[in-house]
Amino acid sequence: MDNPSRPGILERLSSLLLRKPDDREQLLEILRTGYERNLMDADALTIIEGALAVSDTRVTDVMVPRAQMDVIDVDDPMDEIIPVVIEAAHSRFPVVDGERDKVLGVLLAKDLLRVHTETSFDLRDWLRPAVFIPESKRLNVLLREFRVSRNHMAIVVNEYGGVAGLVTIEDVLEQIVGDIEDEYDFDEAHDNIRLDSTGRYRVKARTEIENFNDAFSTTFSDEEFDTVGGLVLRHLGRVPKRNEVVDIDGMRFQVLRADSRRLYTLLVSPPPKPQPGADDKTA
Repeated sequence: MDNPSRPGILERLSSLLLRKPDDREQLLEILRTGYERNLMDADALTIIEGALAVSDTRVTDVMVPRAQMDVIDVDDPMDEIIPVVIEAAHSRFPVVDGERDKVLGVLLAKDLLRVHTETSFDLRDWLRPAVFIPESKRLNVLLREFRVSRNHMAIVVNEYGGVAGLVTIEDVLEQIVGDIEDEYDFDEAHDNIRLDSTGRYRVKARTEIENFNDAFSTTFSDEEFDTVGGLVLRHLGRVPKRNEVVDIDGMRFQVLRADSRRLYTLLVSPPPKPQPGADDKTA
């Protein structure tokens, strides 16, 4: 028989929220208490925490750096542009005039379909105006501007007017809801570790320790954590910041993507291979 004196879920939630928080930390503590009492699930708590965090996060914390931008030169021939677009698999590309500081506009990848239908296709005719924003802009303000203007990409400029990087609406939303993946993101287990042009490896934080050990001939234990991200988090005792570097048993891990709650992508440098004859030195 039900106990009539036992409070229902609405009463329990109301009593929890009646505690008026004095600051954001107390508010988060109340929300986490609600999660522990099963008044909300983990996804709801993550979204609320992310929504609160965006007002403290600046564009420079989440943007794609200038050196990693995929751009199109307006004077490149079409047979060079199309392979770049296919390989990058983005929906939008900044179009530059010779150098990255001279952004002419933004090209939608779908507009390249007109190459096969237009008798004389001129790339300049299909450029959309580029939006330029400062590095210091806060993400909550940028998200509002994206929503009002219906833009999905902005070029980030530094204090000298040079291009510092770019940011998309997806970058902003990921700070709220977590990593957003689509059919073009590398997702297979064998594709979680990628060699880049510098000889280092891009590794997704969710890569299993067993697969990581197989790839790098390491012997990290998977008894306490299952993933590479868990390995780094356990070693530091906290969530690392973007571009932070940590060395673990001879392996160097640099954080490529992370937010205040999660680690997404790492750049891994294996230890240098011993040179032949290095151990044959005589006293």
